[in-house]
Amino acid sequence: MATEKPATRARVLDPATVDAVSVVGDAAVADALVSAEVALVRAQAALGMAPKDVADRVSDTFGWDAGEGTCRDHGIDPAALAEAAPSSGSPVMALVAAMHGRAGDELAPWIHRGATSQDVLDTALMSLAVRAASIAAARLETAAARLGDLASAERDTVAVARTLTQHAGPTTVGLRAAGWVRALRRASARLRVAAANAPAQLAGSSGTLASYVDLAEAAGANGAGSPRAHDAAAALPAAFAAQLGLAAPDAPWHTTRWPVTEIGDALVQAVDACGAFATDVATLVRPEIGELTTGDDGRSTAMPHKRNPTSAVLIRSAAVRAPHLGAALHSAAALAGDERPDGPWHAEWPTLQDLLSVALGAASLAERLASSLGVDRARVAANVALSGGLLLSERLSIRLAPVIGADGVERIVAAVAGGADLAEALGAEPGLEDVDIETLLDPANATGLAARLVDEALSGEEAS
Repeated sequence: MATEKPATRARVLDPATVDAVSVVGDAAVADALVSAEVALVRAQAALGMAPKDVADRVSDTFGWDAGEGTCRDHGIDPAALAEAAPSSGSPVMALVAAMHGRAGDELAPWIHRGATSQDVLDTALMSLAVRAASIAAARLETAAARLGDLASAERDTVAVARTLTQHAGPTTVGLRAAGWVRALRRASARLRVAAANAPAQLAGSSGTLASYVDLAEAAGANGAGSPRAHDAAAALPAAFAAQLGLAAPDAPWHTTRWPVTEIGDALVQAVDACGAFATDVATLVRPEIGELTTGDDGRSTAMPHKRNPTSAVLIRSAAVRAPHLGAALHSAAALAGDERPDGPWHAEWPTLQDLLSVALGAASLAERLASSLGVDRARVAANVALSGGLLLSERLSIRLAPVIGADGVERIVAAVAGGADLAEALGAEPGLEDVDIETLLDPANATGLAARLVDEALSGEEAS
């Protein structure tokens, strides 16, 4: 029978993980665990350590899809694995028992042959992480493309830059969007690198692959200490990884946890990028600013006039959680001792699953938000004009101080702050008769390299 997939898009109390349940939920974990076991049989057959017809029959029994390197129609109940896991400390013992029962007496001895539970769990988690990271990266790339369109359309739209919450100097809407584009693209690229480097795990009970040396010797009848058997055992992890589309491990990593922390760090960076984007949006859609609009229809139960920026809000909730989940993975890595961690390893499983969930959710919400974002140019222009020209105070200091002195510039700025018209104040200032005041006071002439930086972002070039 086919494994049931969750119909829901997110958990009831976790809407920030929208579109993550089917990718990294318990059913997907079961798929990854079964896939690891079947891939191991197939890898052994590829190296002559198991009969090819056995591998084919095991593959058929558990619905192996060679194109995807995964099993989906396997009939193993994830709820049963969850129920049994506390008694043995992991779901693998229950998994193996269920697979043995489904495979029958003839095929059962070939399943989980020579492996330890950590081999299966670590490999399944890497498979899960690679799939989730690839999906998240694609969503970030779509979001970046939509924001790139916005940056292009608003390349020269002058806006207020804000530093420490206050009006600073002029920028452009396009440059602000280009900053989001750069961050999302970089996060996506890092996710793809981490996914490409995620290795399978195959080391046996004590991390030496001794079981596979014995199995290779038995299969080839080469006798103890056969170099050919050692070579076959050494080749098995790469063959196993190839079945699943994972990187070949350079060595067993039972207590060397960089594969988990590196992909965890990439996930955190992805959520960071989404969070910074969402934070800007949440600020700029405030009614008193109103420079951006979203397609969200986040209604209030009590106030009919409200339209909450739901996507931005939920992304920000994910951004609060992700760094702490990443830190927990590092804590687990630092405490991974002996040849198998006693507790820290177990802490990784739900932590990584949660981090994958919030990263997928944040990327999905960022894609939605980027695709619906609009600019209210009238409000942007009104905010530029709000300070009566004092947005250009830095420009005035640089251009005019050599002519009328710093005190003269301060005097003009103070007068404008008190309600004077800036153009009139400049026109009345002795010594500025030859200054083109209209050009000087046009904010579009004070955006520096903004247009160039937008163009570089959209062409994929990094500014030097």
